[in-house]
Amino acid sequence: MENSGLILEGGGMRGVYTAGVLDVFMENELYFPYVIGASAGACNAASYLSRQLGRNRTVNLDYCSHPEYISYRNWLFKKKGLFGMDFIFDELPNRLVPFDYQAFKQSQERFVVVVTDCKTGDPVYLSREDYEEKDISTVLRASASIPFIAPMIELAGKHVMDGGIADPIPIQKALIDGVSKGVVVLTQNRGYRKKKPKLTWVTKRFYPEYSGLDESLKARYIKYNETLDYIEEEEKKGNLFVLRPLEKMKVKRVERDSGRLGLLYEQGRKDAMNQLESLRNWLAN
Repeated sequence: MENSGLILEGGGMRGVYTAGVLDVFMENELYFPYVIGASAGACNAASYLSRQLGRNRTVNLDYCSHPEYISYRNWLFKKKGLFGMDFIFDELPNRLVPFDYQAFKQSQERFVVVVTDCKTGDPVYLSREDYEEKDISTVLRASASIPFIAPMIELAGKHVMDGGIADPIPIQKALIDGVSKGVVVLTQNRGYRKKKPKLTWVTKRFYPEYSGLDESLKARYIKYNETLDYIEEEEKKGNLFVLRPLEKMKVKRVERDSGRLGLLYEQGRKDAMNQLESLRNWLAN
């Protein structure tokens, strides 16, 4: 397991696939010394590192239809955002589905959370030493704050948002940090590629002071597709181990159907269990 690492893609509610994978890892005491994630990937990783088996499933499936979790009414009429960020990053972890902050603090794994600097459009990588004195919930909230449907977050004097904008699958950062055995969990099926965005003028209208965010959003599909090309090539060479949904996604980034989410979670569990022995062998070689 030395020099191995876990790289987790975001993807909004599609991240429930990752929740299924990580629950199987926890059940089998499979923990990696290095974990990096953006957006939903980082959120799933936090419960994995706090050793809270099933917590991600509960948060995403049991509360997906709660009016404070995803609410078009709040977004349109109350201007609070589509996702209830106070509910998700305060009410849920501190009261309804308690997050074990102490267990998280005691975990020895290196954990890196990706956010996007809205001024420059560049990724910012926050390690434990960077957010040790901050509430981890605030850091995760920043990484999951999707433009147009969630507010910016201020961290260390920077205005930051969704880490998936600047570095949606942070494999290169993991390699720079010394990971030579990378296990990548994706939330889209093989062959998926992002299309060029159409309404590119919207970002300037919403965020006129943040040209970096505008440029990063415009180029995101290019970086995302290039990263997938790289991952698939390295996977063929045996340099990366990749888990991904086998079928085209029926779950949307913003999804409130617990039935669909449940099926995707179980698919993540099934894929992880089916590949667990192969993964252990790959890590051992």
